[in-house]
Amino acid sequence: MYDVIVIGGGPGGYLAAERLGHRGKRVLLVEKQYLGGTCLNVGCIPTKTLLNSAKLYLHAKEGAPFGVSAPGLSFDMAGMMAWKEKVVETLRAGVASQMKRCKVEVVNGTGVLELKGPARGVRVGGVLHEARAVLVAAGSVPAMPPIPGAKDNPRVLDSTGLLSVKEAPARLCVIGGGVIGIEFASLFGALGSQVSVVEMLDEIIPPMDKDHAPLMRRSLKNTVFHLGCRVTRIEGGTVFFTTKDGKEESAAADTVLMAVGRRAETSSWGAKEAGLDVTPKGVNVDDAMRTNVPGVWAVGDVNGRSMLAHSAYRMAEVAVNGICAFLDGGKSADTMRYNAIPWAVYSIPEAAGAGLTEQEAAAKGIAVITASAPMAVSGRFVAENGVTAPGSVKVIADAANRRILGVQLLGPYASEIIWGAAALIEIEMRVCDVREMVFPHPSVCEVIREAIWNIKE
Repeated sequence: MYDVIVIGGGPGGYLAAERLGHRGKRVLLVEKQYLGGTCLNVGCIPTKTLLNSAKLYLHAKEGAPFGVSAPGLSFDMAGMMAWKEKVVETLRAGVASQMKRCKVEVVNGTGVLELKGPARGVRVGGVLHEARAVLVAAGSVPAMPPIPGAKDNPRVLDSTGLLSVKEAPARLCVIGGGVIGIEFASLFGALGSQVSVVEMLDEIIPPMDKDHAPLMRRSLKNTVFHLGCRVTRIEGGTVFFTTKDGKEESAAADTVLMAVGRRAETSSWGAKEAGLDVTPKGVNVDDAMRTNVPGVWAVGDVNGRSMLAHSAYRMAEVAVNGICAFLDGGKSADTMRYNAIPWAVYSIPEAAGAGLTEQEAAAKGIAVITASAPMAVSGRFVAENGVTAPGSVKVIADAANRRILGVQLLGPYASEIIWGAAALIEIEMRVCDVREMVFPHPSVCEVIREAIWNIKE
């Protein structure tokens, strides 16, 4: 009898297991393949590793204005892939070490939830393990829409498949202009591939402010966009789509990436059979990560509330506090908040945001004041990127109380700066409060302060 069984060894699962182990609970972690889940093995980490290699290549290629030249410059896709695998293996071993240090038992296999009587059970193979509580962190899988010609087409890959190609495709067509699609478009565009992006919506990256999205599109290397277009079929490597006015067009490619998002994995571990409330988005949970079944929690992509690894981390902490209170006969007041969760796109250039966009505020009926500043007002930004490099910051504040509601960043370092913007929103700082803060100089994060000073009195 365990205190807690965790289904899934991704960010939400392994962090929850680690925290529970720290608190002296007996924990079993069930992972069907590799510790680290999608993020570490075939998602966040591999893509960022390859993107970093592409950035190094591009910086060297475009280094002449900075006094750097690299005659005979080339990239080695096999070497990039080898480095990616080394990074993944190193970090995966680190997770395993953490599980051992926290005395978390790990078993490989598909865990199936079985609820009979007062005990909560998880069957792995032919063995039933029992616990007083179960935390489900089963993650998500790539969404594959039923587009004619896509299934069993060797030229059509999902993100996992594209992370293992032996060479950069000469022509790449990306179906989907969200975060995954744009990161891969940026990666291969920087390496010289001719990229086409077909997006059903009118703009790329839904959480991005509409002032920044066009700047992002213009900044991506070797990439053309077909917005407001619906894919109708795929023939070999040719993607056919209809435009807004009903005209049929096509994009020919050597490789097609299906990047239309991910869906919660709710079919393989007995969610419905155990009586959990499952919606099209995922397992239904409250803000404390509790499901409708007592003693069962669900965190991360599987609940569909915020499909980001860092959201899963925080969800895990909320669930752990609730589980420990449940086991110890107490009650936890910890809940998940979603108003200041940062997002980031690790493309070239990067983009990031937190809080509301101007468009989202308008949809909520909130009157706002906004201001922007180019990243070129930062001395460090100019020194390291030049005066023509794309970069912008936009700040959204409540017109009534001047509280910071949102920050959007486009440009290098955006992913490293956005946490500070999220903190401004989380602690409800006002324009006047931020103006009194001291930012390091020279730094790119100073542009947030500059944008806030551009808000009119």
